[in-house]
Amino acid sequence: MPHLWVRAEQRDNEQRVGVTPDGVAALIANGFKVTVENSPCRAIGIDGYRDAGAQIAPAFTWIDAPKDAIIFGLKELPDDGTPLPHKHIMFGHAYKGQDDGPVLLRRFMRGGGTLYDLEYLLDVNGRRVAAFGYWAGFAGAAVGIQTWIAQQAGDRIGPQSVESYPGKNALTKELRADLEIALNSALDVPDVILIGASGRVGSGAGDLCDEMGLKITRWDTAETASGGPFPEILDHAIFINCVLAGPSIPMFVPKTAVDEPRRLCVISDVSCDPSSDYNPIPLYTKPTSFAAPVVRVARDPVLDITAIDNLPSMLPVESSQDFAAQLLPSLLALGDIDQGVWGGAKAVFQAHATQKQGQ
Repeated sequence: MPHLWVRAEQRDNEQRVGVTPDGVAALIANGFKVTVENSPCRAIGIDGYRDAGAQIAPAFTWIDAPKDAIIFGLKELPDDGTPLPHKHIMFGHAYKGQDDGPVLLRRFMRGGGTLYDLEYLLDVNGRRVAAFGYWAGFAGAAVGIQTWIAQQAGDRIGPQSVESYPGKNALTKELRADLEIALNSALDVPDVILIGASGRVGSGAGDLCDEMGLKITRWDTAETASGGPFPEILDHAIFINCVLAGPSIPMFVPKTAVDEPRRLCVISDVSCDPSSDYNPIPLYTKPTSFAAPVVRVARDPVLDITAIDNLPSMLPVESSQDFAAQLLPSLLALGDIDQGVWGGAKAVFQAHATQKQGQ
């Protein structure tokens, strides 16, 4: 009987969860044992999980879970260097040259555990079986527009912080009102160039911009196939990057762009992979955050970058429900964890762990 242990997230501003109470009920009906840790910040309350039949554990006790338990979370584990003996389902961010990747892999190797990276759960067509992309794009576009709005108030770098919303309607209502005020004093109406428009992330970003009534130039693989950089990006006020970093992705905006003539004043890097060797926007070195969502990389003219790596947490209920519905069929297959999408994720982990051992 598989035992799924849903851990509480320990990252600030992380209110999402990868399985809903309805999903827990479905797992239990299919013979699973499910433990859900209590959480001080999860957007979906613990009572629903208890009513669904899950066992409830104190927050952050997964480290002492039975060794056969499969630990399920979303964001990073505490950076304490301890060995990891369990099977972990999470976003590891360890395979594309990220700074913290080798440390995480060594922890798994020392403990004998396995990382089943959610980014590498792929169907037969190579497409991810579950992703938060739509809501990441939706929220990332919103923060990009908020950043442009702040610029209209003078030299202020903003927004000063961002927060979670109870739902998308609350976010769009607030943003629409702020944008209307900013447009009354702005010299120009901002236009948007969006790269990765046909994917989940680009769809969410495009929908938000459409709701705000902004003009959008939508690019995808056909427009970037010739290789970058792309001076056309500099001719738009806002650039939203919705393409994951990788060896086949060209340079979008080089470091020299800050000194070139441009209208570009805001970059929202939704994909947010600044420490990757393949980062197509090498103008910043680390993600921004809910507490400090914007970094200024040029002053004359201004260029601000927002690159928050847990954007769907701005809309934690909707993003959790969407992701959990996508992932549930794969969770129900955990009884055969060495096959299917789980076997594929394990093979990716083993390849990278072996490579790391040989270095």
